[in-house]
Amino acid sequence: MDADHSTESERFWEAHYAERGAPTNAPSPSPMLVDLIGEFARHPGTALELGAGQGGDALWLARGGWTVTAADASATAARRIAETARAEELTDRVTAVQADLAQDIPHGSFDLVFACYFQSPVEIDRDAIIAKASRQVAPGGMLLVIDHASVAPWSWDQDIQFPAPEQTLEAFALTGEWDRLVVEPRRRTATAPDGASTAEVTDNVLVVRRGL
Repeated sequence: MDADHSTESERFWEAHYAERGAPTNAPSPSPMLVDLIGEFARHPGTALELGAGQGGDALWLARGGWTVTAADASATAARRIAETARAEELTDRVTAVQADLAQDIPHGSFDLVFACYFQSPVEIDRDAIIAKASRQVAPGGMLLVIDHASVAPWSWDQDIQFPAPEQTLEAFALTGEWDRLVVEPRRRTATAPDGASTAEVTDNVLVVRRGL
């Protein structure tokens, strides 16, 4: 039998998505992402998503004309994104990639690099991943990060503490010239994974644009 060379992140997220089963409907995008794209990126271009999950954000962008590379540590998650893209005839706009981003980030130059709730119970150097990915933002393009900043009743860790948006941006140690468009907490209504309940939560929102 071949040795298992997968990483801890790959094993954790593969089990997570394999156990959940495929969604019965196409996954929905993050409402916060939808608002931010409408506010700052009305013209579609190329995008790289870090931690794509089952593809709600990537597929939504593709439907709007974006060409998206969606990367996730789980092979099951990447496969489901590809399957949904085929079903919706979006294969020319969506490339699903299985990758442990701590080791391998898809190459290219992108008008948008984004990460929505790219936070993990598995220890990773997330700041270093985002810093590295930020170097692939094209001149005039954006880095967009949406993080949890409060705990929902159904979260797996009720004791976690979150940094302020300014601290998060500083930790990325971005190089070059960047214009700060949004660096602030924002409130939203979140729906539980089972769809049965909602709660008011806070997100840290960071949107910065690379200088030309």
